[in-house]
Amino acid sequence: MTGNTPILVPDVSQDKISIKGDFNGAQLLLFGAITYPPGTRNREQADIVVVLKGPTESIVVREKQQVAGIWINAASSEFRSAPGYYAVASSRPVEEIVDDKTADIYELGLNHLQLSPAGAIDSQELTRFTDGLVDLNSRSRLYKNLPNSVEITDSVLYQARINLPASVPVGEYSAETFLIIDGRVEAAEIKDITIEKIGMGRFITNLSQENGFVYGLLAVLISIIFGWGAGYLFRKI
Repeated sequence: MTGNTPILVPDVSQDKISIKGDFNGAQLLLFGAITYPPGTRNREQADIVVVLKGPTESIVVREKQQVAGIWINAASSEFRSAPGYYAVASSRPVEEIVDDKTADIYELGLNHLQLSPAGAIDSQELTRFTDGLVDLNSRSRLYKNLPNSVEITDSVLYQARINLPASVPVGEYSAETFLIIDGRVEAAEIKDITIEKIGMGRFITNLSQENGFVYGLLAVLISIIFGWGAGYLFRKI
């Protein structure tokens, strides 16, 4: 980085979000400042784009097909590293800030996500399954474009608010902030964020991941107890 390059100083309201049993979502504030070197031009044309994403996971996308009035699984495609959550907040619509090539390089926007298929796949098939995954997660509020949601004050201070749904997956996230002037990325910085479960929710999650057999037995036992309890109450009524 040279002395003629602007510097981003980003921060977040919380770098660790704890999910309890009554968790119904949270709002994350991403904010910071832009430091310009002396004589910098076009400061008033600066835009900010913030990409919040994570955790990456392998996922299989399946198509549903109706046969004889019954919906069945048809074709499928596996992606090696799809983000469980992905949001792009920007001071203007992304298509007004950068061209498609730049948006593809930095994955700025839902239409520019670069998902890695697990095997060889036709480009048209890849586009179809990618669009399906994006649509599914958009309807679940896990993927979103947020144009005009970054406020810039005096070309120096900026802030963006991103709402996380109750279904947000736990894991490691990255919040990457881009300073863009005249369509060019002039600076970029990353802040790490952790979303984790605590209490009983954390115990159950860890058990399911680390000891699936015991978790399965516990689930069956709980089902039997609740079933017995419901039957007992029904006989008493």
